[in-house]
Amino acid sequence: MSIYDIDVDVDDPIRDQMKNFLSTSQNQSLAEVAQLDAKIHEQIEQINQLRLSREFFMSFSEDPQDFINKWLVSQSNDLKSMLDLSGNPEEERRATFYHEPWTDEAVCRYFYNKVQQRRAELEQVLGIRN
Repeated sequence: MSIYDIDVDVDDPIRDQMKNFLSTSQNQSLAEVAQLDAKIHEQIEQINQLRLSREFFMSFSEDPQDFINKWLVSQSNDLKSMLDLSGNPEEERRATFYHEPWTDEAVCRYFYNKVQQRRAELEQVLGIRN
């Protein structure tokens, strides 16, 4: 008497159920991971904001006068960079600075831009489109 092992491929009905279960659980887990990832990013952002706030107030509590002076200089520099001011404030204080030839063109451009802005607002209100 002889015994032989022969491998035979047979469709397993449970395999299809397992595939369906894994695919649905994988989609659910991906959504859960994305949601948790978003929460983690929110928490990290909040921690960074709180850290900056703490540093701000700690610096103020250590030396208020120096802190305010540095803060005012920083704010002034930020304002200049935002407004793209690169002029000389001392020179701009004097009236002779504004009696140069470039001021006539600057004033004309300013008024032209204002007229165009008002015209666009009026056309929007009236529903006119070009």
